[in-house]
Parts: sequence; C-alpha cells; structure tokens
Amino acid sequence: MVPQKPAAQSEMLVITGISGAGRSTAAHTLEDNGWYVVDNLPPQMLTPLVDLVARSPKAMPRLAVIIDIRGTALFENFREALDVLNAAPVEYTVLFLDASDQAIIARYEAQRRPHPLQGEGRILDGIHAERELLADLKRRADVVLDTSEYNVHELSKVISRTYSATGPSVVNLTVMSFGFKYGVPADANFMADMRFVPNPHWVPALRPKTGQDPEVRDFVLKDSGAQTFVDQYAEALKPVIAGYRSENKHYATIAIGCTGGKHRSVAVTEELARRLKGLPNVTVNVQHRDLGRE
Repeated sequence: MVPQKPAAQSEMLVITGISGAGRSTAAHTLEDNGWYVVDNLPPQMLTPLVDLVARSPKAMPRLAVIIDIRGTALFENFREALDVLNAAPVEYTVLFLDASDQAIIARYEAQRRPHPLQGEGRILDGIHAERELLADLKRRADVVLDTSEYNVHELSKVISRTYSATGPSVVNLTVMSFGFKYGVPADANFMADMRFVPNPHWVPALRPKTGQDPEVRDFVLKDSGAQTFVDQYAEALKPVIAGYRSENKHYATIAIGCTGGKHRSVAVTEELARRLKGLPNVTVNVQHRDLGRE
C-alpha cells in the first residue's frame, strides 16, 4: 500500500531564482499581504523549518521562504529539502524568479553593486555561472516568473495579485484625531480640519467631556456642516482606497483635527472610522493622539 501524504494544514511558498530578478521585492510584498516571511534562509535550514511548521501550523499558516543559492553544497541541500517537503503535511510551491541578462545587468549597474558570483570577472560572468547552477532547480519549479519587463511596483502588483493571503489586497487605515495646538501629525497622508464646527468647549456641561461621550458626539454630528463633511469625505475616500489597493499601497493615515483634539476631532474620527470599517478589504485602527491632554 502506498503511504499517503498527511492532509496539508499549512501553505509554504519557496522563492528562489536569479540574483537581481526581484526576490527582495517579492519578500516585502508577501509580508504586506499577511505572509510570514523568512528571508535569505540557508537551504539546509529548510528541513527543520518545515518540521516546526508541521508541528504548529496555526502559528504560520502561510509561510514564504526566500532562498539564495550560491554554492554546490547548498544546492544539494536544497534538493534534499524539497524531497522532505514532498512528504510533509505542508502544501508548497516553488516560485523561480528569472530575468534576461540585459535586465539583470541594468539592475546591478543602477545599484553599482557586483553580482555575487562574478568574482574578478564581469557581471555577465556571474549571471551565466548562476544560471548553470540553478538550471535543474528552474526545471523543478512550479512557477517561473520572468521579471524582465517589470519595475519594482509592477512586480509587487503581480506578486500581490497572485499570492494575497486574503484575496483582494487589504488596505490598513489609521484614523487619528489630534489638536492643532499640539502640532500636526507628521505621518498623515490626509488631513481635515474640524474647526468649522461649533465647539463643545463653550458649552459648560460639555466642556469636561470628550468626543467619545454621547452628549458631545450628538452635539458635533447634529451640525449640518459636520454631517455633510462626514458623508462626503467617507465617499471621497472610496476611490482613494481602491487606488491604493491597485497600486499595492497597504497603509494610510487619515488625521482629523480640531483645536485641542478633545471634542470635535474625536467625535468625527469615531464616526468616520465606523463608516470606513464597512468597506470591503479594509482594516481600521482608531487613535486619539491628544485625548487626555490639558
């Protein structure tokens, strides 16, 4: 009876290929898409890593391993590790990144760096030596991706579309309230000023409260200008978020300010975040930078 491979509980993506073909870009993109990425792993460490994943699949349900092979001994270790993977309860795919000699040469010359295998020779000598070393591995790969015509952003889009952990790429938004008198946030991608809304500070019963209290929230949001702003701002952000997703930009900070960061900006931040949380493939983190300051 032929032994059956155990049911897979984890997914592994093994990425290798020609130096300069985009391994680092692939690693960063996968990390942004929710993969646990181990970069520049020596091939002989692949087997113990597989054992670890097999024992604790929930800890790393999607693991990407970036392997750089530069010597015959390491190459033999890699082939042996792939044989071990075939029997492990891990679904794995080998992605081989390749590019034309001309593209690789142009990338190394732009960075003014030598190819790792060129020694005392030319960049092209190093490329040819690496191609010969990796020829068998390229034949064994499940996917061979030629990146010759891609810039960094285009390659990132391809990797993201193909290996996103949650389907369509997720955009992570931070919606932050702040007080202008304490300075504007340096990392804000978008900034809005709520000082056009009547200030609860001048209502004695509301002054000690914050925008998280129902009385202040209702006071702020019942204003027709505030209502119109939140309605239209939330709508205006929809194509921005869609554009960020298509451009593989995963993070943005939306800053909402008022004078002290206690009443108006807090109430509007909470309401805007509530609406954005309803959008697909968006995560929202709420921060109140200056809440609690005197």
